[in-house]
This record gives sequence, structure tokens and C-alpha cells, in this order.
Amino acid sequence: MRQRMLTPTWLRAIEVAFWLLLGSSFFLAPDHLALLSQILIFGLFAVSLDLVLGYAGILTVGHAAFFGAGAYAAGLLARHGWGEPFTGLLLALLVAGALGYALSYLVVRGADLTRLMITLGVCVLMYELVNRLSGITGGTDGLQGMNVWPVAGLFEFDLFGRTAFVYTYAVVLLMFLVARQVLRSPFGLSLRGIHDNSKRMAALGTPVASRLRMAYGLSAAIAGVAGALLAQTTQFVGIESIGFNRSAEILIILVLGGTGRLYGGMVGAIVYMLVHDRFSDLNPEYWMFWVGLFLIAVVLLGRGGIMGLLSRWVRVREQKP
Repeated sequence: MRQRMLTPTWLRAIEVAFWLLLGSSFFLAPDHLALLSQILIFGLFAVSLDLVLGYAGILTVGHAAFFGAGAYAAGLLARHGWGEPFTGLLLALLVAGALGYALSYLVVRGADLTRLMITLGVCVLMYELVNRLSGITGGTDGLQGMNVWPVAGLFEFDLFGRTAFVYTYAVVLLMFLVARQVLRSPFGLSLRGIHDNSKRMAALGTPVASRLRMAYGLSAAIAGVAGALLAQTTQFVGIESIGFNRSAEILIILVLGGTGRLYGGMVGAIVYMLVHDRFSDLNPEYWMFWVGLFLIAVVLLGRGGIMGLLSRWVRVREQKP
């Protein structure tokens, strides 16, 4: 009998190689560090969405509310005299996490359609609130005048994006490892059980509502960190960061990569943003048409996204004599 191809050792090696390849892009693509930083940020944002959608089974179309809350929290802190980056990340995590946990009492109680409407409504309300408070947030002009201090007091954010990339890479890797550890814990395993059969998990004594609220709050906190990273590395917060379009975009990224798979959000962000950048260069007028065509083709050909397609390919290879 043929030995299985992907043992745990091989999987760990692939995982290490994935992150080493991302890190080595600092040297391999020094002229595209700004794009690479955004890929990492949106990858983390997609992972945060996957925690509630792919693992906990909570349907949401308003996750940009937490991304934007984190961005504005870090941005306002830097604008008003305290630009220390890690403090901004911590504040964004706390603000977005608290907002997510508070809203979870509304989201968890409803059915799927109710959850969609509540999350959509929250996102629209947050967008309008930011627009109305233009004296504080900058409104449609965006939050400007941020002064982010050097990382650890040593490394200033330069125009070439070198510091921004290394800083983003380190934070994203750390948050990803935290998410992975949570999903591999008994708490994460219970989320999988709730996603598959919430009634059976409740019958086994699992506090379903409490676990879902905790998952929603954790997901919101990670999304807030991603928003803060974007604000700090660009030193600007646009109102679109909290709008429905951002929520739709990150949902597309996650579906493209594959929901319920730890690396689905990261892979989806890499593919989507590289394709987005390439098509916009090739055809500046009709690039959205080609992006849409590409997304349709991937969804039709690869059920479960890119990670689902890779999983099926691996299974076929393993079953060959």
C-alpha cells in the first residue's frame, strides 16, 4: 500500500514554507511592498471572518464595521498625539472586540436571515455615523493628519514601505498563530460541532450561545487589529473601510480561498489582490469585468474555493496506486 503523501510533518513543512515565502517577498519583490502589506492585512481580515462564518456558522455581511472601528480607533489615537503603534493595535483590539461582543447578543439570537439583516444594518449605521461625525472622523474625506511613531522607537515608516511590511508581517503572523491555537483548542473544536449540529451540541451540555458570542467577539477583535494595521501603515483612514463594499470584498476573498479552512483567507487574499492588481494594469477601463469572470470560473470549477480544490487534488493523488 502506498504511503500517504501529506503526513503531519509534511503539513508543518508546507506551513513553514508558506510563511517563509511570504517573508522572503521583502527581498524578492522590493518594489511591491505596499501591495504585499495590504495582502497580509486583508488576509488577516479574511481569517477573522472565517472564524465566525466558516467555523462557527454565523452568517454575516457586515464585518467591515469591526475592521473600520479598529482603523478609526488607531487613527484617532495617532492623530491626537499618541502614535505608538502597538498601543494603537491594542486599543483597536479592545474597541472592536467590545463592539463585537456587545453586538453578538443581537446576532447570536437570530436565525440566518435575521443575522444577515442585523449585520448589514450595523454596517450601514456605522458608515452613516462616521459620515455624520465628520468633524472627528473626517467624513468622506477620510481621517488625515495621523502621526505614527517609529516601531519600537527605532524603525520609522518609510516611503518605500519596508518598515510597514516587516511590521505588518510580524503582527499578522502573530495573530494568525493565535487564531490557529484557538481553533485547535477545545473551544475551537466545540465551534466546529456547533457549526455541524448546534442542537446536538446543546444536548451534550455545550453552552452554544455563549460560545458563539465569544467567537464573534474574538473575530471582531482580530478584524479590528487588521483595520489598525491598514490605518498605521498608510497613515490614513478612508470611510470605505467601514462600508458595505469592504464587507462584500472580504467575503469574496474568503469564498475564493475557501471557508472553514485555516489558510483559506490568506490564500484568497493573495490570489484576489494579485489578480485585481494585474487586471487593473492590463485593462484599466474594464478590469472589473475580468475580475468578475475570474471569480465565477474559480467558484464553478473549485467547489470549496482554492483550498477545497487543492484538498480534492491531494486526495486523488493519495488514492492512486
